[in-house]
Amino acid sequence: MAADEQQQAGAGRDTVPAGFQRVPTGLGFTDVLQPLYRSLEGDRVRFGLRVIEAHANIMGICHGGVLATLADITAATGVNHARGERAGNPTISLSLDFIGAGRLGDWLEATVMQVDVKRRFGFCSGLIEGSSGVVARFNGTIYLPDHAGIWKRERPAADLLSDPPGE
Repeated sequence: MAADEQQQAGAGRDTVPAGFQRVPTGLGFTDVLQPLYRSLEGDRVRFGLRVIEAHANIMGICHGGVLATLADITAATGVNHARGERAGNPTISLSLDFIGAGRLGDWLEATVMQVDVKRRFGFCSGLIEGSSGVVARFNGTIYLPDHAGIWKRERPAADLLSDPPGE
């Protein structure tokens, strides 16, 4: 590959697409995905990250656990966004089909494609896409309790639906 082709292939490797904001740290396990970004535009919920060494497995591709965590966060946030709620709700079921690979440096974007909210459960499906197409598809079922009893500690000031500090 010529030097100018290499430069073009690497161009944009450190950029974040327009419309994404950094997710604050201090939200528990979510921090393993940092730097993590999200975009809430209308009813569209998206999360994204650039695959770095901390996200990669021994083969140099994004670890399935990172993809599962990204899908889980996207699914729960999608359901809560559809409800107009800021909440932390437990995932009852999450299924993933790993279809492609997210390589080091790739921008991966998880998007909620469909949400259906019932009385005590939210159902959603979505895709995780990278530069070479679909990396994974997911389906999630989120429990929507009618009480605050699931919280075992103080709720954080920030969450995945709130605006990052300084916004």
